[in-house]
Amino acid sequence: MKETKRDQLIDILAQCDEGFISGQELSRKLEISRTAVWKHINELKKDGYQFEAVPKKGYRLLSHPLAVNETTLKWDLQTKWLGQKLVFKDEVDSTQDIAHQLAREGAENGTTIIANKQLKGRGRLNRKWVSHHDDGIWMSMIIRPEMAPYHASQMTLFTATSLVDTIRKFADLPIKIKWPNDLFMDGKKFCGILTEMQAELDHIEYMIIGIGLNVNQEINLFPEEIQNKTTSLAAQTQYKWDRIRLIQQLLADFETNYQEFQACGFSYVKDKWTSNAYKLGERVYIKMPKKSFEATIEGITDDGALLVNTADNIVEKIYSAEIHW
Repeated sequence: MKETKRDQLIDILAQCDEGFISGQELSRKLEISRTAVWKHINELKKDGYQFEAVPKKGYRLLSHPLAVNETTLKWDLQTKWLGQKLVFKDEVDSTQDIAHQLAREGAENGTTIIANKQLKGRGRLNRKWVSHHDDGIWMSMIIRPEMAPYHASQMTLFTATSLVDTIRKFADLPIKIKWPNDLFMDGKKFCGILTEMQAELDHIEYMIIGIGLNVNQEINLFPEEIQNKTTSLAAQTQYKWDRIRLIQQLLADFETNYQEFQACGFSYVKDKWTSNAYKLGERVYIKMPKKSFEATIEGITDDGALLVNTADNIVEKIYSAEIHW
């Protein structure tokens, strides 16, 4: 829900991007004075929006800024609950840490934290995620799902399939989903998903879904030791991407797909995951605490486990393992 007069003003102006709207009409809709409207317009100008002001006609938007900030992200954001409560920071240690703090304080479902830079970005198993620059998307979403904790891994797989949907609306790319939480192109990683939660035995209090997406980085921006196994959307397409549009579409698709997921169950996710699975039908080396073996990737189970077929033709479920792809 929109919370402030500024948020409401952004919503109104976004609906009449290319036409004039009078100060009187804005004053009536917002239930504030015309002077207050003028002050809000000036604040938007500071964020980089340019307006034409004509007596008896009102205000007309001339141009949008390219910078990613709270205002530009909210401008024409087509969601009902996801990202409507938005926390934007230019630089943080980790959006996951902020999300956990806000969730413990009672932040509402759909609260989203986005940063231009992360100094201590992390991935699964506390691995470092290079995100100390503003060429990617670094975000965490607070979700309060009505599901049992043992189904939590489904949300990681769901998020991966939703991200594939979003990116392919901008470019038809050969994206593959590597179990359990990464997106690959041409055998190189460009996106990671980190799902963390606070739960009781039978109830999830909250879940934090973190997304690290390489967007406009050139390969030489990455540490030398990972340059041969990391890529970005720009490196794959040879053009710069609009991060604002990409974030907004990501949030809109997640919200729509989440509704389908809730209505149809995990089969909705499973089919989409399987059609985009990384190394499906290929052999990999699996290392577990008590055994290691080669196996062929067969798919995933209804609870999100990886299905593999061993050399002895035995089908096993893998819930946690180090997999050498």
